[in-house]
Amino acid sequence: MTHSRLLPTAQAALLAPLGLVLGALALGSPRALGAESRAQAPPQVLPLEAEWCLEGTGGCIQLEVPRGQRQYSLGLMQRPPLGPLRGMWFRFDPPEPARFWMHQTITPLDMIFLREGKVIAIEAAAQPCPRLPCRSYGPVEPADGVVELDAGEAARLGFAVGTPAPIHWLNRRGAP
Repeated sequence: MTHSRLLPTAQAALLAPLGLVLGALALGSPRALGAESRAQAPPQVLPLEAEWCLEGTGGCIQLEVPRGQRQYSLGLMQRPPLGPLRGMWFRFDPPEPARFWMHQTITPLDMIFLREGKVIAIEAAAQPCPRLPCRSYGPVEPADGVVELDAGEAARLGFAVGTPAPIHWLNRRGAP
């Protein structure tokens, strides 16, 4: 996605031996655009539609929310740093094992994997990957959401496995 790429587990297993780009094309992935097309397209910037308010701090992380496979696939690719208390929230209903990669991102990111309103795993400072193949990140257990933040934000905010993650829509129009 702009920084990372979501790969469903079965798709990730197929793509490794087949070659990521050819495999993505065969599976119809919207991220299977040619490198030239991605390089020419501006980075995706989505509206702030949700927030994760942090207990006891009074602060809230403002979240962009991708909708549809293309927005999920682009994620934070080619985006400059988001800044403190800004991120992107990827939702999964039903929960699934979520695998992300850092292809075409420019800065490291923290990936916070969520399930039932709590942090279940953190990938801190996942490094950009300029060329394929790229490493994928994510726990084996299913997640119902992933929040991506600038690298170091998860530690700065004190996130750990078990941290509550109450994410709320900013208005009901954004809710599914």
